[in-house]
Amino acid sequence: MSKRMLAISDIHGELDLLDRLLEKTGYDPAADRLILLGDYIDRGANSMQTLERVIELHAGGAAALMGNHEDLMLRALDGGGEEDWSRWVVRNGGFATLQSYGFSESELRVMPGPDFRRPELNSPVLERHLKFVRGLDLYYETPDVIYVHAGVEPGRDPADSPASQLVWIREEFHRGYRGEKTVVFGHTPTQGLHGDLDNNSIYYGTNRIIGIDGGAVFGGQLNAIDMTSGETFYVKSQPRI
Repeated sequence: MSKRMLAISDIHGELDLLDRLLEKTGYDPAADRLILLGDYIDRGANSMQTLERVIELHAGGAAALMGNHEDLMLRALDGGGEEDWSRWVVRNGGFATLQSYGFSESELRVMPGPDFRRPELNSPVLERHLKFVRGLDLYYETPDVIYVHAGVEPGRDPADSPASQLVWIREEFHRGYRGEKTVVFGHTPTQGLHGDLDNNSIYYGTNRIIGIDGGAVFGGQLNAIDMTSGETFYVKSQPRI
């Protein structure tokens, strides 16, 4: 029997959903290959804990890829300026991530404008996690399938695609991909690809693209697909009160 190739994407701090989904798939690191497509952090309450779980899974043999939210995190914390900080912390859920590391609102408050200065974020756990994030791969490729967070630039192989495209591209890839290999990706919630706000299931494009971001952190679902058999799995998000 062929080894299963399980892909999951866009966990966004929803650790409970990840653990439930892995249990539902019956994931066995000795028998399966797990590919995590990025966006482990931001918006969800347990981003630190989720990233710790990803590190454990990676140590056990899983492939872990970079997502655009990990890219935002590095831009903000590895010497970025005020716009990088605001883009991550204020607009894209980084505040929830830093809170999960134990930082308070007062510790994260910054002075905008010419006096901007990033807060001193003293956390051995955060430093260890940042070291891991800096080393994340941008894609994972087999003879038949490309696994990537956002997509690949049409007309290019992933090895020749700009790193920013692999973690940020959307419509150009969705509409324009014509490669021979199937591409499994996250990044874009599938309800938008389906054109149906109630449909968070896996999306199968006619041009050999498969979108698996079920919008878990937005009340949707966390999806998994076994690319060996085509079997799919999901767990629903809990209603938010």
